[in-house]
Amino acid sequence: MSKFYKVNDIFYTLQGEGFYTGVPAIFIRFAECNLRCDFCDTDFKESLEMTLGDLEMTLAQYPAKHVVLTGGEPSLQTDEELLQMLHAEGYYVQIETNGTNELPENIDWITMSPKSLNPKLKECDELKVIYEGQPLEKYFAIKAKHYFLQPCSSGDVKNDGEITHATVNVCLKDPRWRLSLQTQNYVGIK
Repeated sequence: MSKFYKVNDIFYTLQGEGFYTGVPAIFIRFAECNLRCDFCDTDFKESLEMTLGDLEMTLAQYPAKHVVLTGGEPSLQTDEELLQMLHAEGYYVQIETNGTNELPENIDWITMSPKSLNPKLKECDELKVIYEGQPLEKYFAIKAKHYFLQPCSSGDVKNDGEITHATVNVCLKDPRWRLSLQTQNYVGIK
């Protein structure tokens, strides 16, 4: 019997956030999450059940070899079988996780955006904090190659402008942080 992955969407676009901003990538947006953040952009109402073969055939339609596992929370479904298939097909695998679950060993790039005070993951390639004015020192307990601050988007233009301005000021005061913007929203892509 084949295992099924609950997938919200698979789409091809440019990575819009963090270290790989601008890189063509295939996104696999998983449908499940253990958190339900107010600002999440995943629609949890709909999903498809896909086998590894379904995923492989869908990914083969696109020219990029950079795959982003996102969600929801991709760590709930990412397993060795999925990663083996992706690597066998020559894909570079990036995961965007909230850090609440352990990950398989062979992920090429880990982007962690912690939403809780005590994530299980203590190390990642890039840490991306959704900034709303909260204290930030605790995040340096997480070992990362890169630290990004991303203004939280509320949908209110005035409020978003204030949050973005505050985020820029934090980066200027503490150069350990780099600014990450949701460039996909600025250029009108998914």
